[in-house]
Amino acid sequence: MFSKRLKRLLRDAMRLCGKRQTLPKAKYERLCECLEKQLTQLIETPWNNGEAKRLVKCLRRHRKELFVFLYHKDVPFDNNHAERTIRGAVVMRKNSYYNRSKGGAQTQAILMSIFQTLKQRQVHVTNTITKASQLFLETKNLPNVNSILQNSTE
Repeated sequence: MFSKRLKRLLRDAMRLCGKRQTLPKAKYERLCECLEKQLTQLIETPWNNGEAKRLVKCLRRHRKELFVFLYHKDVPFDNNHAERTIRGAVVMRKNSYYNRSKGGAQTQAILMSIFQTLKQRQVHVTNTITKASQLFLETKNLPNVNSILQNSTE
């Protein structure tokens, strides 16, 4: 019962978020208040199930963050963007038969972070990595990131 009520509440919140532009502001705010009240009722209901109790405890702790997407237009209700962002690294790890050591896993995590950061900054990844490697070999010091990025935009 708990999971069904929570699932329905979250679906209603996502649906309401999608209607934000079409509803009058007062009605939208009133519907947000209704969802907040439903969440309060859900949290305050005594649950016998251990998993429900654990989730209620988490909901109490993170209540302020749960419906942030209802009040801020730029906050999505899901984290699909983050999941899509790391998908390439996950597929690469899978295709290379996973990491063979803890050090290998750390190296891959660092490299994927660098590659994704460069991609998000719309910087040519290969040219930037090549330039940074050349500078390191010449100077034996890690190059200044800003100086590399200034000359590496696509």
